[in-house]
Amino acid sequence: MATYAIGDVQGCMRELEALLAALPFDAGRDRLWFVGDLVNRGPASLEVLRFVRDLGDRAIAVLGNHDLHLLCLAEGFARRRADDTLDAVLSAPDRAGLLAWLRARPLIHAEGEHVLVHAGLLPQWDLPTAIGLGREVEGALRGPAYPEFLSTLYGSQPDAWDDGLRGPDRMRVIVNAMTRMRFCTDSGAMDFRAKGGIDAAPAGYRAWFEIPGRRSAASTVVCGHWSALGLRIAPRLMALDTGCVWGGSLSAVRLDDRRIFQVKCPGYQSPGGE
Repeated sequence: MATYAIGDVQGCMRELEALLAALPFDAGRDRLWFVGDLVNRGPASLEVLRFVRDLGDRAIAVLGNHDLHLLCLAEGFARRRADDTLDAVLSAPDRAGLLAWLRARPLIHAEGEHVLVHAGLLPQWDLPTAIGLGREVEGALRGPAYPEFLSTLYGSQPDAWDDGLRGPDRMRVIVNAMTRMRFCTDSGAMDFRAKGGIDAAPAGYRAWFEIPGRRSAASTVVCGHWSALGLRIAPRLMALDTGCVWGGSLSAVRLDDRRIFQVKCPGYQSPGGE
């Protein structure tokens, strides 16, 4: 059995189909890991959601910031953005089922030496801590009071973790770290403005995975979110967002031997944004 991790799809169904055709993927025994951001900015978010949902246990998809944006938009807690391409999902006859399925996706998934998360992990979090914090958010999303949770999700403050955080502030830091973070300080304060490559780090900040003494460093983090970073395969990192929606590639890696597979994308948006 092989596991293939796939970068940010963002509604690019045609490219996902082409990538799967290029893989030696056996649907009867192999599995797919998706790093989050299944939807938005590409032309076929509805088709992507239906496809990944219908894979059942053959697929694990963690939540990304665009997936959460869709959930907030559906509940009326987010503004439509000019580059959103989510109307087909919101008007679909199976909208309720799709959104319920999406709410039930994990924020983080760990298996063996690999950890799947959309953006990254704060340096203070060891793996058991990160998994426990992810479960707190997952419980809120799956519970009957999920609209109340979504209503407090937006915002960039607090920008750092503290064990004493409670309520919406606690949840917001967990979600922002795992779905939005690129740069942070050695003490774990996050910056959400800089969106370029590693060289774009603000003074005093580094790429989250370069923080010395990061407590999750014994695991290999499989992530996406950071298209300006590009494909980055390091001993303990597999960063797979290669900007399909911006005209880059859709990328996959086979976890056991790190073989890379890619298909080129024509691009559906001008580069920029999260």
